[in-house]
Amino acid sequence: MQSPRRPRSRAARLAPATHSHAAPPPLAPAAPPPRRRPRRAVLPAGSPSHLPIRQVNELATLPDPNPTMPVACRRRFCSQAHSRSLLDRAAAGDAAVSVAAGAYDLPFPPERASHHRELAAAAAAVERACRLCVDVKRSLFSGGKSILEKNDQTPVTIADFEVQALVSLELQRLFPSIPLVAEEDSASLRSSNTDDNSSDVLVESIFSGVADKVSNSSSLLTQDDVLRAIDRGGKDAVSFDSNPATYWVLDPIDGTKGFLRGDDALYVVGLALVVNGKVTIGVMGCPNWTNDTIHNEKDGSAAACNDRGILMVSHLGCGTWSRRLSSEIGQSTTAQDIWKRCFVDTCSVVHIARYCIPNSQTWDMIPLSVLFNSTTGESDPRNENEILLLSVFCGSLCKYLTVASGRASVFVLRARPTTQIKSWDHAVGVICVQEAGGQISDWSGKPLDLAADLTSRRIIYPSGGVLVTNGALHDKLVEMISANYK
Repeated sequence: MQSPRRPRSRAARLAPATHSHAAPPPLAPAAPPPRRRPRRAVLPAGSPSHLPIRQVNELATLPDPNPTMPVACRRRFCSQAHSRSLLDRAAAGDAAVSVAAGAYDLPFPPERASHHRELAAAAAAVERACRLCVDVKRSLFSGGKSILEKNDQTPVTIADFEVQALVSLELQRLFPSIPLVAEEDSASLRSSNTDDNSSDVLVESIFSGVADKVSNSSSLLTQDDVLRAIDRGGKDAVSFDSNPATYWVLDPIDGTKGFLRGDDALYVVGLALVVNGKVTIGVMGCPNWTNDTIHNEKDGSAAACNDRGILMVSHLGCGTWSRRLSSEIGQSTTAQDIWKRCFVDTCSVVHIARYCIPNSQTWDMIPLSVLFNSTTGESDPRNENEILLLSVFCGSLCKYLTVASGRASVFVLRARPTTQIKSWDHAVGVICVQEAGGQISDWSGKPLDLAADLTSRRIIYPSGGVLVTNGALHDKLVEMISANYK
């Protein structure tokens, strides 16, 4: 049966007739499709939360992979594909930090430590820096060559600059948004002896040393990269204000005299992370530390290792720990290299305690000298009016390391009007001693204020001086010092 025709509309009936052979009327140009605002992408579960907004919004602006695919499918396909690409790129930094965490297998799990990744990376950087120092010293003193006679400052300058450049490059690669406060800048390198080529020789030597140790070997490193890495920690690199801040504090080599001596004198590479005015993590590496006398006062055990060197790490709330420095970069740890918990000593009697002071100061500069004489003979008999003064080379961080490991009970330093006290000489030592059970303050008993230097965070202003103790002696010594300080 034939289906009935629909009735024609009134407009169609009144329109003039057309023939099939007539040319069709010209088509009006098609209007451009309306522009749609880019959609903010929703990343799949498990995505890094720190992707830049620009990269996240790229998810909504991808070209369609297949124009014939339904719109909903195309959107889902583009989002998933680009998400994977962005996640791969964003995870590169995380993977690098994860590698550091795995290689340095910290003695406490990540869930216990809010800055576990930063501490793992810092430990890796400091251990590389210690190996660099050892190599520089070996090159300086091998074969009877006395480079020191030509310029006493050149060797330490090279080592300081190389360590600062190396640590700066390692940290910038993993945590580019965290600024660095450090001792050196490249101004003296760029301007030294401009009338000859000694500056170029220094820069080339520094570059060679850093290039051999830096872990990011996939990109081509230049001398300008190394100089910029040094300047990243310099005095004009960053300007702070009164607001809380997060930043690294680095002392590339604390104890330069010990480094220059060429013997067993101690020197330390120290790195700390300050968060909102409080030191949260710290790493100290001391290549010349002798491990055979490390004694644990807590359980009476002793670690006997023939090799030298110690790596000490500390995290707020997780304690202070140490292990032997690896003999080679990237070398896996052995049974002898396991982490050992560090504790300060338990001495609570003032005249029985073991003391250390800066190498540039004498005992009569310390207010306690009014009450006690000093002796350096550990085996000599002492009465109640005499204390044992240890000889510890060189620099402040060596003393912090000595107190944190239980070898000394007290480190006391006098502030002098002619000398500025720098934050990098104390920051890492503060966290290591505190987490080992000790206490740090100025001579009035107040904590050290690392934010007192509002703009640069480079100088601290302790009243009278700095007092570092095992905790048990702290209040007694603050009282004695305050009563005799003029």
